[in-house]
Amino acid sequence: MVIDPLREEQVDELLRALADATRRDILRRCALDSPSVSQLAEAYSMSFPAVHKHVAVMQRAGLITKERRGREQLVRTDVEMVRRVRHALDDLESAWRGRVERMSDLLT
Repeated sequence: MVIDPLREEQVDELLRALADATRRDILRRCALDSPSVSQLAEAYSMSFPAVHKHVAVMQRAGLITKERRGREQLVRTDVEMVRRVRHALDDLESAWRGRVERMSDLLT
């Protein structure tokens, strides 16, 4: 499977979205189920608008999608985008491992 590389701006937005513990928890919850925004709001000790803002940040980053079902908006983790993020982080790890190996070679 070929995964298109993410643009730098996309990586920046994704990492900003994942930098917050509440957003990471929302992502985890939405990977396990498809809760409504209201159900998500009940899980946190913050206002509905605050949770809605977290969801909006993650939606802009492409990590979640919302689907209207009646009066509710169901939230789902976009598994393909999570794969793309993992791939971008794997690339970053490879670059750093290469640097560490080159430094180690220079020191020996």
